[in-house]
Amino acid sequence: EAHRVGLGVILDVFYNHLGRVGEQLLRPFSDSYFSRRHNTDWGAAVNFDDEGSEGAREFVLANVAHWIAEYHFDGLRIDATQAIFDESSDHILLQICHAARGAAGPRQVIIVGESEPQQASLLRTDDEEGRYGLDAVWNDDFHHAAMVRLTGRSEAYFTDYRGSAEEFIASAKWGFLFQGQRYHWQKKSRGTPTLYVRASRFINYLQNHDQLANSLRGMRIHALTSRGRYRAMTALLLLGPQTPLLFQGQEFAASTPFLYFNDCGPDEAPEVRRGRAQFLSQFRSLATREAQSKLPDPCDAASFRSCRLDFSERQRHAWAHELHRDLLRLRRDDVVLSRHDASGVHGATLGPATFLLRYLEPAPETRLLVVNFDRDLNFDSVSQPLIAPPEGMRWEVLWSSEEPRYGGGGTPPLETPDGWRIPGEAVFVLYPRSID
Repeated sequence: EAHRVGLGVILDVFYNHLGRVGEQLLRPFSDSYFSRRHNTDWGAAVNFDDEGSEGAREFVLANVAHWIAEYHFDGLRIDATQAIFDESSDHILLQICHAARGAAGPRQVIIVGESEPQQASLLRTDDEEGRYGLDAVWNDDFHHAAMVRLTGRSEAYFTDYRGSAEEFIASAKWGFLFQGQRYHWQKKSRGTPTLYVRASRFINYLQNHDQLANSLRGMRIHALTSRGRYRAMTALLLLGPQTPLLFQGQEFAASTPFLYFNDCGPDEAPEVRRGRAQFLSQFRSLATREAQSKLPDPCDAASFRSCRLDFSERQRHAWAHELHRDLLRLRRDDVVLSRHDASGVHGATLGPATFLLRYLEPAPETRLLVVNFDRDLNFDSVSQPLIAPPEGMRWEVLWSSEEPRYGGGGTPPLETPDGWRIPGEAVFVLYPRSID
């Protein structure tokens, strides 16, 4: 049905651990399914490189081919690749990619990885040494910087982010923000260089299942910030050169939360509750007795039911639905923004939370994104060459997050005879037009 309406489907797969139930089912057949040397945060690691690993490798690779060939999935999203341990000469991740593409035949499949330590080696091609052959990876750095800017909170793994103009420019240009620098939260370096990786291979997001559930109430981002900042950050997400990811209902500002829930038996439920409370205690605000007492029960069916989408909100929240539709249309159809190429993107700051992104390809076409997460700003002059239009032209507004249809307040001219007047909490796309 998805293919009939032109949609591809990517399946989320877990090849790093099988959980308690999976372990209980497989251990009676053989202990060799599980590693004797490695463990994960969620249980025993799958054995890919120890004695007897041949069976586990065949089990996983047959599963990969099964999903692609029998169910016609268009790709796989591989969970927590850092917890897939394999010190053999033929890494299981590369074999997974080969198995998926082999099973697809003439069809194209997309292999996406989640990598908490941000390993660029996942994205190397099959021709490069030390390669794994994945097509794309999630970019947590963009999300973390965006959350700090939108909410002002920087607890736990948000500690190392400021939500600054410099971070968003760097993210648009280079993908990951941490590419080997020290990461204070983990007390060690984080990431590897990605300076020559295509922008489209980074998947940026504002919401996903993990991040929404890693909170007290699973609230959506539009409920945690101002309407203007929400529209502006959505524009930055959807018009940037990286590949955007939208979480279920995000496109119409779903009011339903997304909580952590687990369909487990009564014997396992107490451990699940304790584990969830312990994980969330890394956030100082959620470690308090008051917050812990309010955590929704992950094993209560009511937690799951509260997350079900109300699709009538597509009409009731038409402002958000139209915002996303217009931005996606602009991303697809505009001669410049549709390139999704960071090599022609340059940035400059105008303030701590105000910046420009200038798209200079394909020449001589150009677009200018003016992004202001701050209050209204007035400049008599701007000594920054990226803001200058092409010779003999002036800037005109192509798109504005302040469009009244989106709940905005309208867009007066940004460049006036007295200088630049940039409304606060807004994004504008400018194009050059010949001076008559």
